[in-house]
Amino acid sequence: MPHGHVEVHVNGRPQDVPPDTSVRELLARLGIAGERIAVAVNRSVVPRSAFDTHQLAAGDRVEILEAVGGG
Repeated sequence: MPHGHVEVHVNGRPQDVPPDTSVRELLARLGIAGERIAVAVNRSVVPRSAFDTHQLAAGDRVEILEAVGGG
């Protein structure tokens, strides 16, 4: 793990991020954008309004889901 980084798990895969990375920063690092994204950290949904303020910590488990329309 790079010095000064922490490991979180994103959709089951390890990901090194700087300490105190926000949910929005993680999404940007992963190239994920859009209005149809839902994020849960440690099984708790993070409201879109908290994406900028919810900071990740070592060991957090992040699930990123994209809503897909269809019929």
